[in-house]
Amino acid sequence: MSLPTDDILTEQGFGDSETGSVLLIGCGALAREILALKAANSWDYMVLRCLPANLHLYPDKITPAVRDAIHKGREDGFGTIYILYADCGTGGHLDAMCEQENVERIAGPHCYSFFDGNAAFAARGDDEMRAFYLTDFLVKQFDAFVWKPMGLDRHPELRDMYFGNYEKLIYLAQTNNSELDIKAEACADRLGLVYERRSTGYGDLETSMKTLAADRSST
Repeated sequence: MSLPTDDILTEQGFGDSETGSVLLIGCGALAREILALKAANSWDYMVLRCLPANLHLYPDKITPAVRDAIHKGREDGFGTIYILYADCGTGGHLDAMCEQENVERIAGPHCYSFFDGNAAFAARGDDEMRAFYLTDFLVKQFDAFVWKPMGLDRHPELRDMYFGNYEKLIYLAQTNNSELDIKAEACADRLGLVYERRSTGYGDLETSMKTLAADRSST
């Protein structure tokens, strides 16, 4: 089943808040990972609302969309709201808005960083300046979020212009899935890049959600 790209995804049965519940406003590209972590840890009090994954193609729309979701959450009675979005190309505008609204978000410039672990990603620095990253979601949605938006389905000759300065494709794998491994390697081949797989699990996404759960338990 593909993720929604035009409508907000809201968990079934969780239209409004419940006593003690926490609203998670997340990127649609993280929906499966967030739901997997919720289920594995029995965080039933966390309610997920995801914005369309294709907002990544229009980063200027992310901040106002998240703001609207915050306001809707408050109207629905949620006292605690947490943002599961990285900066994602908003140029600091998302952080400024979160500060104005007095809500917290997961740390990191993009999901590649927090899946890999923000500290580890930053430490690699210049060593991976010429790397192109994919996550589980982007491997599954490679055509929709990489190939077609860049016009490579219509003009494949543009590939070397877009990716000529890259050396390798790094697949940051959240899960162990042989089908995704095969597809990720095929993506690297299509882009003319050396393939590397790095098993990250859920990285700082899991850490962030566990901290949120611990903070709730201590209050």
